[in-house]
Amino acid sequence: MTTPTDRRTGALDRLPVRDAVPELLRALDDRGVAVLCAPPGTGKTTLVPLVLAGLVGGGPVRRVLVAEPRRIAARAAARRMAWLLGERTGERVGFTVRGERQAGRGTVVEVVTTGVLVQRLHRDQELTGVDVVVLDECHERHLDADTAAAFLLDVRAALRPDLRLVAASATTDAEGWARLLGDGGPDGGKAPGEPAPVVSAPGVSHPVEVVWAPPERPVRPPHGMRVDPALLDHVAAVVRRALREREGDVLCFLPGVGEIARVAGKLGGLAGAEVLQVHGRAPAAVQEAVLAGAEGGRRRVVLATSVAESSLTVPGVRVVVDCGLAREPRMDHARGLSALTTVRASRAAARQRAGRAGREAPGVVYRCWPEAEDARLPRFPSPEIAGADLTAFALQAACWGDPDASGLALLDPPPAGAMAAARETLTAIGAVDAAGRATERGARMARLGLHPRLARALIDGAEEVGARRAAEVVALLSEEPPREYGDDLAAAWRTARRGGDPYAARWRQEARRLEQALTATGTARGTARPDGRPGGGGPARGDDAVAGLVAALAFPERVARRRGERAYLMAAGTGAELGDGSRLGGAPWLAVAVADRPVASASARVRLAAVTDEDTARTAAAALASDGAEVRWAGGDVLARRVTRLGAIELVSRPLADPAPKAVRQALLEGLRREGTGLLGWSARATAVRQRMAFLHRALGGAWPDVSETALLERLDDWLGAELARARGRADLERVDAGAALARLLPWATGEAARFEELAPERIEVPSGSRVRVDYGGDRPVLAVKLQELFGWQEAPRIAGGRVPLLVHLLSPAGRPAAVTADLASFWKDGYHSVRAELRGRYPRHPWPKDPTAAEPTRRTNARR
Repeated sequence: MTTPTDRRTGALDRLPVRDAVPELLRALDDRGVAVLCAPPGTGKTTLVPLVLAGLVGGGPVRRVLVAEPRRIAARAAARRMAWLLGERTGERVGFTVRGERQAGRGTVVEVVTTGVLVQRLHRDQELTGVDVVVLDECHERHLDADTAAAFLLDVRAALRPDLRLVAASATTDAEGWARLLGDGGPDGGKAPGEPAPVVSAPGVSHPVEVVWAPPERPVRPPHGMRVDPALLDHVAAVVRRALREREGDVLCFLPGVGEIARVAGKLGGLAGAEVLQVHGRAPAAVQEAVLAGAEGGRRRVVLATSVAESSLTVPGVRVVVDCGLAREPRMDHARGLSALTTVRASRAAARQRAGRAGREAPGVVYRCWPEAEDARLPRFPSPEIAGADLTAFALQAACWGDPDASGLALLDPPPAGAMAAARETLTAIGAVDAAGRATERGARMARLGLHPRLARALIDGAEEVGARRAAEVVALLSEEPPREYGDDLAAAWRTARRGGDPYAARWRQEARRLEQALTATGTARGTARPDGRPGGGGPARGDDAVAGLVAALAFPERVARRRGERAYLMAAGTGAELGDGSRLGGAPWLAVAVADRPVASASARVRLAAVTDEDTARTAAAALASDGAEVRWAGGDVLARRVTRLGAIELVSRPLADPAPKAVRQALLEGLRREGTGLLGWSARATAVRQRMAFLHRALGGAWPDVSETALLERLDDWLGAELARARGRADLERVDAGAALARLLPWATGEAARFEELAPERIEVPSGSRVRVDYGGDRPVLAVKLQELFGWQEAPRIAGGRVPLLVHLLSPAGRPAAVTADLASFWKDGYHSVRAELRGRYPRHPWPKDPTAAEPTRRTNARR
């Protein structure tokens, strides 16, 4: 009979990474750093830490920290290792995640999240008592993991050359980590710059058949958090198909909690199969049930986020259904909105997901996209540092003593624009000084284990409403409540208080942690009394006022004033709209906590907000307040006002009686550039002057200036400077003689300006004695004149120094076009006779000689002659 000990021993013996352990130990003895590349299921997360700690294999006992990217993975890894040792979690193997710790004095292997590791490094840079750190799943490129690696390499270089560091990756993309660890820490006697050793462990992988299962009809690509419902319908259909065609449990990958819930709803009523949901918010009991495997032979359908790609092992899976999507953090700096966005999963992620079907036996993966698109997928996931909000990272770097992160060993440098935006935010909340160095207040914020915005709301909110109430609201903001809680933050707060759902339980635990952290960091100076007043006194506030204050402190640039039925303007300048049926409609002011941008919408959509008032908004967003003269072009004229603003929100405005001339001039320039030179007084003569100058620029170039709209706007000071100095508004511009102003651009310095009339004459005298205006409005100058007035002319005149012949429009006695020519001699010879035959009967009183070259030119009829 097989005993539990036998099962544990057998499980350890079957882990493929065992064969790579000796090489890994030699690499660590030699260099102190190593990259372990091992596929999921090989034991890199469970066996390797036990061996490094001396709990398996008989080596010396060492204290090992294992850093996982997710809380669910940290708990699962610790429980699995404890089971392998035949112990309970918290004895020799324990874990610490935010808000929960199961570890004691006898703990040798402690599994933590990467966020907890970063916090621990801030408190104790030497990691006293720790001998080895394993960064697991480092290929996922989470920002906390990259940050922890950079800090650890600093520690090895400056304080703890004896600290051993292992970067464990489930993919073959180990070269970058090998270079980073090789350059970032002591060289161990090797040549400078030599990469860290890479130790590979072969996986026990059964063959996995690929079935391409794209939707029959095209689906819309993901945008923001939106996923086409047609794709989710198709994924549910593929799951049903897989259950019919294959044996074993089904693991279905979806991008987020919302999509998991919708697909679960579409799978309702599955006969003989249990539907389970695995994600970071899932109750611990559900997570444990999924990881424990099926009972009673009933098949399971596990709907999971990317957490199941490599961090967790789900037993019994023979089929994977991959929707092909993932979620990555993105920061929209223009809108001041940070959120997850849906993207196509990388090829590396697709391989990881497919491999889950071949862990225990041959399996199959159904990929819900066309095979032709596979090669166009990105090779690896984008590193979080490339697109995420870097405010927390910037504060961590500042507290570490490297404000711009230039000295940190990072695989990818932080984008300069994102770091500048983060520095601006940190300066506004008092976390860093003008040089970017962390202030004492910033150091307290970093120790709270929150995003700096939320840390500011917790610290400053506690001063106003007490530690407990501030902690409860911040706990709501740190993990967005379920959609069914609604978009009213205060109402969601009340729901969480009385709720018995898993979210409410997690919220209460986090609120207690934050209240305790305030006390521990010395930032709590008062505790709320039963009447709602803070410990230090002050007015009582209801839930709505407290929620509005705390949300506004966290997101001051998102305080918003009503400007329509459901429309608001946030201080950052972004419009925001409430959803249909929102209970927040009609509130004059909102503190917007969560917002995203729908497809093809210019405004953000409010997902979570609290009612607030102008005084609270002004207090929370004081750094955005401004009061001063504002002179600009608006509504077609110069607008001069004294304006009090809160960011983009205009609070008060008064007319400005005597604006500064320089500001007025800039406003006029703005108006001209926006609306064009049509603001000036363009008489017919001025327009003609501009057309003649344009002709000379085309024909002769050189000193003759370009007077196109673009060129004139670029040289406003050169030709309009005097008029701009005197003008005070649109009316003054309309009185400007544009032709006289344009004359300033003529080439006076070279003397060519004196030939303007000669080279581009306004009028030409024709044989009849008439002085006919030349039209320069087209591509060629045109002389439009009655045919009888040109009798005796042998050829058309030339202008621009004889370079350009005039295009002659020959008119009938009624002034209608009869012919067009640039070669008058040829017209008299060939074209005149047909015109004469057509028009002499129509106009018999006008002369129509047979030889026009010898006839007398005239403006009159025969009788008048």
